[in-house]
Amino acid sequence: MTILNRAFAVLTAVSVGAVATAAFAEPDQGSIARGGKLYDKWYKVVKADVPAESHPLYPASNEKYAKDPASNWRCKECHGWDGMGVDGAYKSGSHATGIKGINGMAGADPAAIVAVLTSADHGFGDKLSEENLNDLANFVAYGSVDWSLYINEDKSMKGDAAKGAQVYGTICANCHGADGKEPKEMPPLGSLMGNPWEVMQKVLNGQPAEVMPALRAIDHQVAADILAHIATLPQE
Repeated sequence: MTILNRAFAVLTAVSVGAVATAAFAEPDQGSIARGGKLYDKWYKVVKADVPAESHPLYPASNEKYAKDPASNWRCKECHGWDGMGVDGAYKSGSHATGIKGINGMAGADPAAIVAVLTSADHGFGDKLSEENLNDLANFVAYGSVDWSLYINEDKSMKGDAAKGAQVYGTICANCHGADGKEPKEMPPLGSLMGNPWEVMQKVLNGQPAEVMPALRAIDHQVAADILAHIATLPQE
């Protein structure tokens, strides 16, 4: 083998290795967390007006939210905080729509998810930038959580409240107060634990248009521990 051929072989091996490394690189947790906030309330994240008309895919059968664009344009309103849609917490109750969840798209190609989001039916093509669409698609593809690891069927947490108190006291209490009653314009944190999926989603991804930190890149058990502590805080 000539020196030139050897050099080419080495370069090829390095290039193939680099491509393989890129292909199997860990998803960008920052992008996923931002996508989680978009899933929550995208128009708050991008500082846009609420659409004037209801989402075309939202069923009229849900009379409570069918005529409320501020609600029915939120991804979570159709697919649920747990991402399981009709198979999850939104299978019944005031938020029930019969719409399937995003869990079936876990691990899918984000480009394919963007294509769905920008389709005429979903209608996000003129509402979200390419960056926003990619972040939301990354959340759908890579942001799913196995809720059974953290939340019991009775909505209690599979977490260590004592450990959660330590994390809460160093991160969360700065804004929410030691008793979870801050800021005054929102309900006490302890009163929100009837919907642990929502609370955990916000702990993992942050609150739209707020400075709340996202803990997604940290072991999710830490978030579950925090919620176990929040469940001990005053509800009023």
